[in-house]
Amino acid sequence: MDTPLWQLKKQMAQIGHRIWQKGFCAGNEGNHSVRISEDRVLCTPTGISKGFLEADDMCIVDMDGNQVEPNPKGRKRTSEVLVHLAVYKKRPDVKAVIHSHPPHATAFAIAQIPLPEGIHPEAEVFLGKVRTAPYATPSKPELPDSIIPLIGPETNTVLMANHGSLSFSFDLTDTYYKLEILDAYCRVLLLTKQLGSVKQLDQKQMTDLLEVKKNFGLPDERLSCAPTGCVGSENQPFLASFPVNPTTASCDCDGGVTSTSEGNFEAMVQAITDQIVTSMGR
Repeated sequence: MDTPLWQLKKQMAQIGHRIWQKGFCAGNEGNHSVRISEDRVLCTPTGISKGFLEADDMCIVDMDGNQVEPNPKGRKRTSEVLVHLAVYKKRPDVKAVIHSHPPHATAFAIAQIPLPEGIHPEAEVFLGKVRTAPYATPSKPELPDSIIPLIGPETNTVLMANHGSLSFSFDLTDTYYKLEILDAYCRVLLLTKQLGSVKQLDQKQMTDLLEVKKNFGLPDERLSCAPTGCVGSENQPFLASFPVNPTTASCDCDGGVTSTSEGNFEAMVQAITDQIVTSMGR
């Protein structure tokens, strides 16, 4: 049975409070929506902090972004609803979208460093491959145009360069989980930077993990790429940010690694030497 509209509006406000409490948005940033019928979408209003949303703040728009019902408080729909509508049109199975600015994930979007793969099992199972769209001006048609080419049948999260994140799923709660997992994963990655080292899962470990994911009913295209599964083709920018690059990777297919090797020995020796010289100069 379909969820009553009033209950969806209440849930929209509750999710907004969670987003705000987690620090995923500041001021009036961010927006989220739920598809309520084939041609209607419930979305957050513009100019309201997600931490102060109430059920009757929500707006209803058609698939062209026109506000089709008057809001009791006179609220206007979010200016970025066109991004949400583009996702719904590309993926009819998607029923909820959240755009936010989670700080750790947004740091990767601003640095335009692709999120590495084959490092954290939960991220692999629940997020999969996360791509970054090129920068486009918020609230302009170029923004949805930059995102749509990256959305495949298994995609649930996209980063927007110098902007933030877009999460989407079969309902609003699961979409929020995607957002929370995304920022937690990015925070872990940044903490590994402080430790100065990161270890990737090897190809067998990653393949076994993707098999487990498949058994959960979550297919992953990387499992069918190359004989042993495909991981980490875009890891190099993140790995290169460490003092000693732990691995190098090459890929013969779209989205995966077919071989790995140890980092350059001379670079490691040079890094150690530099550290010793720095210590002696203190």
